[in-house]
Amino acid sequence: MRAVTGVWRWRRNPLRRATDRREAWVALAALLLMVLAAPALGWVCGSLTDNALQESVRTQQAQRHATTAVVVRRAPDAPHFVSDPEVSSEHAPQTLVVARWKAPDGTNRHGTVSTLSRKTRPGAVVEIWTDLDGRPALRPMDAPTARTHAALAGFGVALLTVGLVEGGRRLIVWRMVRKRYNRIDRAWAAAGPDWGRTGTGS
Repeated sequence: MRAVTGVWRWRRNPLRRATDRREAWVALAALLLMVLAAPALGWVCGSLTDNALQESVRTQQAQRHATTAVVVRRAPDAPHFVSDPEVSSEHAPQTLVVARWKAPDGTNRHGTVSTLSRKTRPGAVVEIWTDLDGRPALRPMDAPTARTHAALAGFGVALLTVGLVEGGRRLIVWRMVRKRYNRIDRAWAAAGPDWGRTGTGS
């Protein structure tokens, strides 16, 4: 709003300088970019990110599947609980255990896996995720998590755009002010030798 009023205020003001009008127009252009371009870029970035992440969700869900495993023991020297950053809908902490399970081809497998189950005593049956070859895998990303990441990416791009526009505006105005001061200094230097002398300018 200050940019709009600045342009209008200097439009017919007899004391206006060319630099005043230019600074007001720069401020107005920056405001329009912040209001229009920043949200548009954020939306485009968020949409593209969401499309890419949703494709990743579909790929992960096709390449990973849930199966059951039998707990052998708690994983040695492992934290009691770990979290899965790719899954927003599952806030429950996960536990690392050593377990055995069967791969899709029927072969026996064993190793350290993470599970959401609270029952991790030896012999307990827990649900785990494996890839198509039966190797332990992280739980596939879900759609809500993908949308959350996409929204954050779009919001971040919008904020970055606003910051860049404001930084560009400040740089342009700074250069304008420097040029104005340089012109004043040159004019003052030219008038300086005659300053204060009687009859100067007569």
